[in-house]
Amino acid sequence: MSEVRVNNLSNENNTGGPTISGITTYSGRHFFVPPQGDTASRPSDCEPGSLRFNTDSAHLEYFRGNTIGWTEIEAELTAPLGGGTGSNTGLGVRGLVGGFNVNGNTIEFLTVSTLGNTQDFGDLSNGRNNPGQNVCNRTRMIFGGGYDAGGWENVIDFVTVASLGNATDFGDTTEKRMQLSSVNNKIRGIFGGGQHAPDYSGTNVIDYVTIAQTGNAVDFGDMVNEKTSIASVSSSTRGVFGHGNQSPSPVAYADFITMASTGNATNFGNLSANNRNSLYAGGSSSTRGIFAGGYITTDIEFITIATTGNSTDFGDMTVARFQGCGLSSPTRDVLVGNRISPGSSNGNTIDYIEIATTGNALDFGDLSGDLGSQTGYSGNANGHGGISG
Repeated sequence: MSEVRVNNLSNENNTGGPTISGITTYSGRHFFVPPQGDTASRPSDCEPGSLRFNTDSAHLEYFRGNTIGWTEIEAELTAPLGGGTGSNTGLGVRGLVGGFNVNGNTIEFLTVSTLGNTQDFGDLSNGRNNPGQNVCNRTRMIFGGGYDAGGWENVIDFVTVASLGNATDFGDTTEKRMQLSSVNNKIRGIFGGGQHAPDYSGTNVIDYVTIAQTGNAVDFGDMVNEKTSIASVSSSTRGVFGHGNQSPSPVAYADFITMASTGNATNFGNLSANNRNSLYAGGSSSTRGIFAGGYITTDIEFITIATTGNSTDFGDMTVARFQGCGLSSPTRDVLVGNRISPGSSNGNTIDYIEIATTGNALDFGDLSGDLGSQTGYSGNANGHGGISG
């Protein structure tokens, strides 16, 4: 066995490192520094298995091939969940969805890495619809707001994701509203926008809670504009709220906030598809955010969360629909429900996409709960981009 000690290795032209063949052992006692750069400087054509450090996300990532691209190396901090029937026969990130209708309080769950139908998880504290996208970290999911038989709600419920059972009271949002959306990191959950009484108008309110505690939400700041029917995506540092307008002009746009601070949102860019009122679903890895559906479209688009700018086409859902939710792991986004035409009742379609690629969605399974005649599913998963970083 030979031993070579050098400070630097390069090829003969000093343009890169040498190629080392055979079985090589690295025995440094401290560390080694891999190549590094931001998301925009990722090589587009290199050997599968190539390793680099992404300075935007502060994660190691590896190249999986030209058709897949770069994937971050994620640390799984909790045991993978599953162990049920339907879509829960495998293990992995768990997604929950509820708020189907004002006469029912069912919560359903699935395992994001598998395929199949959902199964019963438990019940919300009351029957309501249109809560909006949920806050979810590794252990706890929080449902905020909604519309019940008595009108707009400010109630916040929570469940423990790893155990089946009914929701428990958490506190109240600062304003009664429905169709609000949310972003979160591992510590803080933030609710943005929504529709409030008495005239179904939008609100620019942003409020937040500390996920591990219970209590009422506290003011965070304001959206750029008053917004209803919002979809949202998160990295570990930034939350992005997307919103679509049908009138007076069919334009869709996005705002962003830095979740660890407080303050008003800042413009991010436009979503490329028009007619995006009643945005359907958001989902994210720690670097890429997905927006899907709208009134009424099959469009799926993506953004790079660490940058600003307009969205890019991703592909299409299997059915045009709106007012559903996205349940995402670091690699997959599951698109759940909802209405497929104006005035229709809830649908039970579930699609999925692989976040790092582009292309059309594929069938995942069906919602198995009592969907009722109202609209506006609410959900999230305990492995999305805001907590996988």
